[in-house]
Amino acid sequence: MFKKLLLLIPFALLFGTTQAQAYDIPIPGITPVQQTEINGQLLSQRSMSLGDRYSVPSVNTAFKNNILLTLAYMAGAVKNPDQISWDTLQNPANYAIDLKPGEVFAFHDDVLPEFAKSKIVTTNAHFDAQEGFVSDGYLYGDGVCHFASLINWAATDAGLKVVAPTNHDFATIPGIDRKYGTAIYYSDGEHAANEAQNLYVENIFNKPVKMVFTYNDDVLTVAVYK
Repeated sequence: MFKKLLLLIPFALLFGTTQAQAYDIPIPGITPVQQTEINGQLLSQRSMSLGDRYSVPSVNTAFKNNILLTLAYMAGAVKNPDQISWDTLQNPANYAIDLKPGEVFAFHDDVLPEFAKSKIVTTNAHFDAQEGFVSDGYLYGDGVCHFASLINWAATDAGLKVVAPTNHDFATIPGIDRKYGTAIYYSDGEHAANEAQNLYVENIFNKPVKMVFTYNDDVLTVAVYK
């Protein structure tokens, strides 16, 4: 059994706000989001570079690969490690999650009791070696806390209900205010620790919202539309 404590080691980040885009080169198995499908109000949009995670190239690559693999599991493009192609995961892609009123996105599937009766959408990942996540020489799955913090930032700015019980204040996330820092942890059977180190985004509006994930040219963007 692997213990998976997903820490964020300080690194240099590039954040920006750009226009929402759709790309025609999807990861196989991920349905691309065409611009014509995004016809709602843009509530928020936040981006981060995956090419500047950490000053050591091998660590940077591990962070980047773990983030892209999480996106692939979330989209259903990868369901087991035999389906992983690291080269393919570098392709530009869009993926969207629709949350109806009252539905919740959780970063993993061990959720707090307050969300137990809600319909849950997750990344479908547990960030361990058995699922093909890589180690940076310290931990398997390093980097996914960055992804969760980016989602927290975008969802909070969009006015959604965001619960991140454990702040990532044990390590600074350059480019993201500490209040959005989100610690992620998953280990089989450690329910209390898992639930407390998760990210929950609830649609509290009276109409559906769309969370759009765009990856292109080493930049990952999370946009929220209503």
